[in-house]
Amino acid sequence: MSTQTTSVTARLAGTPDRRRRRLILGICSTSLLIVGLDATIVNVALPSIQRSFHCSLSGLQWTVDAYTLVLASLLMLSGSSADRLGRRRVFQAGLVLFSLGSLSCALAPSLDVLVASRALQAVGGAMLSPATLSIVRNTFTDPRERAQAIGVYAAMFGISMALGPVLGGFLVSAVSWRAVFIVNLPVGLAAIALAARFVPESWAPSPRRVDPVGQLLVIAALGTLTYAIIEGGLTGFGAARIVILLAVAAGSLVALVRCELRRREPLLEVRFFASAPFAGASAIALCVSAALGGFLFLTTLYLQDVRTLSALHAGLCMLPTAAMMIIFAPLSGHLTGRFGARPSMVAGGLIVTASGLLLTSLAPGTNLAYLLGAYAVFGAGFALVSPPIANTAVSGMPPAQAGVASAVATTSRQAGITLGVAVFGILVGDGAGYGNELGARFAAASHRGWWVVAALGLAVAALGHLTTTRWAQETARRTAARLDQPRTTVGPG
Repeated sequence: MSTQTTSVTARLAGTPDRRRRRLILGICSTSLLIVGLDATIVNVALPSIQRSFHCSLSGLQWTVDAYTLVLASLLMLSGSSADRLGRRRVFQAGLVLFSLGSLSCALAPSLDVLVASRALQAVGGAMLSPATLSIVRNTFTDPRERAQAIGVYAAMFGISMALGPVLGGFLVSAVSWRAVFIVNLPVGLAAIALAARFVPESWAPSPRRVDPVGQLLVIAALGTLTYAIIEGGLTGFGAARIVILLAVAAGSLVALVRCELRRREPLLEVRFFASAPFAGASAIALCVSAALGGFLFLTTLYLQDVRTLSALHAGLCMLPTAAMMIIFAPLSGHLTGRFGARPSMVAGGLIVTASGLLLTSLAPGTNLAYLLGAYAVFGAGFALVSPPIANTAVSGMPPAQAGVASAVATTSRQAGITLGVAVFGILVGDGAGYGNELGARFAAASHRGWWVVAALGLAVAALGHLTTTRWAQETARRTAARLDQPRTTVGPG
């Protein structure tokens, strides 16, 4: 979203005073909190869901991926829709859909209904994230105050991702797995009422055009790729329908690039990827989020199915991860502001690698203190990498393109979690379950996943160095210059 877009707006309630600005920030941040929570809180409930519906490992993968896949697919469309239709209106509509989806999840009589309800949740969640960020940017007009407000807003998402498994463990043990969805309802309903009362309406003076073809191609590429990965792990990647799905995914990606290069106002600005910092930040977001998705998926099943811990105790075992995220995320932001993005991303990537290596010898009887230490190491590494991603993505970009660039990086995060869960599910196979033999088999199979986590950490460290070199900054400057020029080839859009 451009500086012009965020500063020149029509407001129904005038400029809010300081107290009201803080209240608006609280409403938006709390709404983002529940969106982030739902990306991770359901992980600790997976074993209970599996026992309730007697579903396979692929069914559990879809319970997670239905949410993150739809969220990733619709984030960019939702941002432009909020600019065009009104940010508060889209924000409230997102809250309504998210709350309805949560209620439907809580009442789901079957796995199919649960997966469909998770997708409905994600439609609402995709509407919340861009709309609330735009509201915050428009509410805080002073640059310094705006930076602080966006910092608080962004921290909420990281905290929610960290606290999800802990809160989920408590709710599953105290009530049932359905409680992890019921908890969203009072928050959603309160936010709807407070938004109507306190959040001013605003629009972009020149909103981006809707790009339906681009949107459909994004959904086709992500959806078919995820389905092929999850189902290919069961039927084999040589099966005809899996090969067809992979071909459709590749074809959709190629068509997306060709289509977006010809549009005046594309959903995805392909020219961004000529900037090494932007392309690298997107790749880093994909890698570190895939590591997070795989980490949470494997850890939850290991703690509850292999070590037979209750959901509450499994959630408590995740406290070291959450604590490190809460401690190191602000530290990373401080380091990035003072020394640039490279130290945090390189160090964070290497620490993620160390955590993966520590877990490659995982066994059913691994010492608990050792296990918690490895979990803490992962949390520290992830927290160091996450904050600099958006900063790197917009490095050297024209101010008018910064919001769109940040949205693509956010989409990469959600896509990373989606693909991480899909791929890590294949690596461990369908060995999750109770009993000594199954537990030992799952623990051994998980070693492949932890080696992948280590490899992803190395990739993050390498990309973190490469994207902060002088060569990378020069590519960003050249890309920014080209973006400031009008397109020479445009299609009907």
